[in-house]
Amino acid sequence: MAGDAWTSTSMPYLRPTGGDRADVWSEEAAAYGRRGTQRIVQAGEVSAPAAVARLLGIEAGAAVVVRRRIMYLDEQPCELTDSYYPAPIAAGTGLAGTAKIRGGAVALLAELGYVGQRVREDVTARMPDGQERELLRTGELEPVMCLERVVLDGDGRPIQADLITMPAHRQRLRYELRMG
Repeated sequence: MAGDAWTSTSMPYLRPTGGDRADVWSEEAAAYGRRGTQRIVQAGEVSAPAAVARLLGIEAGAAVVVRRRIMYLDEQPCELTDSYYPAPIAAGTGLAGTAKIRGGAVALLAELGYVGQRVREDVTARMPDGQERELLRTGELEPVMCLERVVLDGDGRPIQADLITMPAHRQRLRYELRMG
């Protein structure tokens, strides 16, 4: 980590860990002597916003299940994370509720028979809106990074889409790719 910035890598959040472990975020933060927590602010069925529909390959307005969370590092908000799932996969499961899921959403998806095999992420930057500034406790002139992620199963079907907003000055994204 450089200074107080958190270095984030996606891989720990994409592999099923099994339902016997706590959430991956708290484990990762603890490995660095820090405290990672989250607050689920909404969960349930909603109409897919345009960006989510594009990522999941469905029509805008189609039913999806969302889990909206605020992620905290040492009690400071570090991410707004909205995870979306196609309704046929997630409706009526723990993904549609506000309770924490033992082992995390990826473990529950695996239990349901949906395992991610490929992921695509796009990162952009922009100025936050007022609600994002308030939730992330950032200044008016501090930009955010926005990560759009889609997870695809072995047949190339989208099983999860994430829209993540992070204060740019408190985050560093790391990608390690295996070649060959």
